[in-house]
Amino acid sequence: MAEINVTPVVDVMLVLLIVFMVAAPLLTVGVPVDLPKTQAAPISGDNEPLTITLNGNGEIFVQETPTEIDAMVPQLLAIAENGYEQRIFVRADGSLPYSEVMKVMGVISSSGFSRVALVTESEVKPARGAGER
Repeated sequence: MAEINVTPVVDVMLVLLIVFMVAAPLLTVGVPVDLPKTQAAPISGDNEPLTITLNGNGEIFVQETPTEIDAMVPQLLAIAENGYEQRIFVRADGSLPYSEVMKVMGVISSSGFSRVALVTESEVKPARGAGER
């Protein structure tokens, strides 16, 4: 009488589960940016938006691809699934001057994209002590 031994299959599946659990956070790493803090609530979204990243050196990235400001809009149009209605998030390093961020946002807005938003990190509120009101 032949029997199927499922123990090796379970072992392989557990090893694969551990490998994917370790590898998944590494896949979401993008361009390192020191985002400013804010108390605004996060925006919920159902799909992955387009991201424009400005790092501390003023370099511009569309998703994770380095680009120049002149080539940014054609790249956005090529990637955008919903055309000009595609949501675009702008991530900028907190050390950059405001004018640099606004320059990039102005180029995006003037090209016809209307759903442009800034990305920040959540500011942690301090816990209230027993004596505070």
